[in-house]
Amino acid sequence: MSPSPARIRSTIASVVDVPDDLRDLRTFHKVLADANRLRIVRRLSDGPATVTELIEDVGLSQPLVSWHLSRLREIGLVSARRQGRETVHTIVPEAFEAYAARQSRALGLEAGSRPGQAAS
Repeated sequence: MSPSPARIRSTIASVVDVPDDLRDLRTFHKVLADANRLRIVRRLSDGPATVTELIEDVGLSQPLVSWHLSRLREIGLVSARRQGRETVHTIVPEAFEAYAARQSRALGLEAGSRPGQAAS
């Protein structure tokens, strides 16, 4: 039995070397593609919150909230600081602006720039 055309395309696509800037864009979009993470970001836009507060606000279990927060921290959208026994999470508003600028550069949307080339 031979592999399907879709399987062949998937295999070829997986070995193509994706530029780092595009890989970063994909990661950022994948992290924000989850509705629960968006709910957490929306809650944090109102102000800092502990995991306990986020559990109450978004209605997820502690392990799930912690998992989603770790993904948001990985892309630099959320920061965490210890306050006694709790960890307080805060949104990093500059992260959206920095991401938008990286995305514009990577996709060649800045004036005079092309993907893969430095802007003048």
